[in-house]
Amino acid sequence: MTQITSAEEPAVARAQRELQDAGVRTVIGTVVNAAGVTLAKSVPLARLGAFHQSGMGAAPVWHVFTIDGGIAFTDTITPVGDMRLKIDIAGLRVLPGGRAWGPASLFEQDGAASPACARGLLTDVEGSLNEAGYQAFVGHELEFFLVSPDGSALENTPWVPYGATGILDRSEFLDDLLAAMNQAGIPMEQIHAEYGRNQFEFSLPPASPVHAADTVVFAKIIVGIVSRAHGMQASFSPSPFPGTVGNGAHQHLSLQKNGLSLFSGGSGPHGISAEGGAAIGGIIAGLPDIQGFLTGSVLSGSRLAPGTWSGAYLCWGLENREASVRFLNEGGSNPHGANVEVKIIDPSANVYLASAAILALALDGIRSGRELPAEIPGDPARLSEDERHRANVRLLSDSPAAIIDTLDKSRLARGLLGDAIVDATVAVRRYEQRTSADLAPDELAERFRLAWSI
Repeated sequence: MTQITSAEEPAVARAQRELQDAGVRTVIGTVVNAAGVTLAKSVPLARLGAFHQSGMGAAPVWHVFTIDGGIAFTDTITPVGDMRLKIDIAGLRVLPGGRAWGPASLFEQDGAASPACARGLLTDVEGSLNEAGYQAFVGHELEFFLVSPDGSALENTPWVPYGATGILDRSEFLDDLLAAMNQAGIPMEQIHAEYGRNQFEFSLPPASPVHAADTVVFAKIIVGIVSRAHGMQASFSPSPFPGTVGNGAHQHLSLQKNGLSLFSGGSGPHGISAEGGAAIGGIIAGLPDIQGFLTGSVLSGSRLAPGTWSGAYLCWGLENREASVRFLNEGGSNPHGANVEVKIIDPSANVYLASAAILALALDGIRSGRELPAEIPGDPARLSEDERHRANVRLLSDSPAAIIDTLDKSRLARGLLGDAIVDATVAVRRYEQRTSADLAPDELAERFRLAWSI
């Protein structure tokens, strides 16, 4: 079913009536916290108005619940106080089984947006772009492994990376997933068998940043529902099984001004305009500072390695899958137009926060007049160490502790995104390191294989 819309009657009453006509009894609202964990509250349909207007109570520690159910207190986030979880009725969607879902944001008791709410932050960043005269569109790609209900690996069936075997072996699951996505109004563009055994990837079309991030959360819910119906779970862990590929959560970004793309029609390489080059330059220059928002979990580092197409090298290049920023040119084979793909992001990241951080870097690059760095046209691993040094190409950190230390100390991240969101992210990720970093890789992966599942 498509998004709830209509014209004349009050929005809440209209939404309530349409949901009732669709057989909905319960409404679920979700937020994603600093650890990338999806939290929720639900109400009977009759309470939709209260959920939207005054909200449901949520303790400040919602921001810092950890992947093992602990709490990473900060100087300002304590057991004292209360927030309000308010559902956005413009994003309501119908789920199977008499339920509906909507994205939610967190507010203080006085009605002010909570400074550690990632969806609120992305809303602000999108607003800043619009006020500056730019429109952003984000397209998401999500990878996941199908696993047993307890998180263990499924049977060792034959598997061909990107092959037809996996699609045929899992045809009933994939058919039901596509049907559920269509019924939910999620326009999935494609799905394929990935490199890892029982790993799949699907793509969502570009949309405005907040709407695109909302759709990612909803899509993960649909994947979870369909997986359970087939006696499985879906793992969105960055590294579900050590020694093989991990899961990515790539984001494609395009920018427009006055309806014209910043990544085409210009005088730079591949038609990139001066402002488009500045946006790419801002992203590349700031990636190490905000990497903790994209790959900050205790499992994220094991995914980042040369030769795995995870974007481990800090550079950009046309269709370069080893570069952290891959450029895709316009043309008949790219109907969405020229865009850049930030490859290092994994599913342990808060999708709202990851988008906010990347877009904030792009806008900062434009405002500061960054130059487009030199393109790296081939695999950076084929360059000598001296050639990489002269080209200013280096590997991004794969150390969770170092990544979070950099985020904690970053004036850029704090200036662009605020102390509250940085402090909450640093707190949950350092908690992971204190409690889990000493585990053996297999034990670590097993313990948190379903931590980011819905």
